[in-house]
Amino acid sequence: MTLWIEKIQNAKSLEELENLRVDTLGKKGVLTIEFTKMKDIPAEEKKSFAEKLNLQKEQITKALDIKKVELEFEALNKKLESEKIDVTKFNNELSCGAYHPVAETMNRIVNYFLNLNFAVEEGPLVEDDFHNFQALNLPEYHPARDMADTFYNKDYTLLRTHTSPVQIRTMLSQKAPIRMIAPGTVFRRDFDITHTPMFHQIEALVVDDADKISFANLKHVLVEFLQHMFGEVDVRFRPSYFPFTEPSAEVDISCVFCKGDGCRVCSQTGWLEVLGCGVVDQNVFDAVGYKDKSGYAFGLGIERFAMLIHSIGDLRSLFESDTRLLGQFK
Repeated sequence: MTLWIEKIQNAKSLEELENLRVDTLGKKGVLTIEFTKMKDIPAEEKKSFAEKLNLQKEQITKALDIKKVELEFEALNKKLESEKIDVTKFNNELSCGAYHPVAETMNRIVNYFLNLNFAVEEGPLVEDDFHNFQALNLPEYHPARDMADTFYNKDYTLLRTHTSPVQIRTMLSQKAPIRMIAPGTVFRRDFDITHTPMFHQIEALVVDDADKISFANLKHVLVEFLQHMFGEVDVRFRPSYFPFTEPSAEVDISCVFCKGDGCRVCSQTGWLEVLGCGVVDQNVFDAVGYKDKSGYAFGLGIERFAMLIHSIGDLRSLFESDTRLLGQFK
């Protein structure tokens, strides 16, 4: 049996080892054949013959078990080596970050007005009725106060619906002249393809002596600003109504998609509405104690500008954190 044990110890694979097991211990194996000879052996020799065969069987079985463990361990190591992943391997592909399109658009607008010597003012997100409505000439019966539009709190405060309260706070704390913008987050009960409950605005206010401010000043500033943001577009002013300005106007630009020819985006009109503006109503000045002053104000939605600049079809996609969209703005 020494020869068979050497063959077992030198086996190179589990398959080869299995073949050796069959050749020795199988139904037609050498040891099995030896056991069948016992019937022809004299009775007095059977005991020693059986002991010898059992010892050989035990030695072969032990050799097979030891070799099987060794070969299984080697096979496992080979498999692990072949499937090994070096998680520390250096990746030469560099991935750089980028501003979110809303943040990038807001930064562009803020920087533009900073260069025109506008100050940046901020205010609280949770406002009171006076700053958000009353001081802005929004009486109690005005539709903008409806519960469907405003998030009210139990303590009679509310989430600000625009950044105009910052204008009121600025006028109450500073004397004219004032030249400011108020960028920030605002909240309204609205959610569809062009509206979200939380969005961003920038509103501007310029106040000076009554003989120094006119609608012509406002028009010049807005035409220059819109052409800076959208290129060589036409700009038009349409009469409108806002409680806090009089006269008031909606401002349109020629459609940036069809160049004014008419398309689905502009509803075949060739124009896109982008912001509202007007001369500050005297009732607003009365609420903050200003006398013999004039001023103009305007406000715009950052998401609206971002959608037009980057050709984004659904406002909600700006808030879904989908890297397939955001990765385009690197």
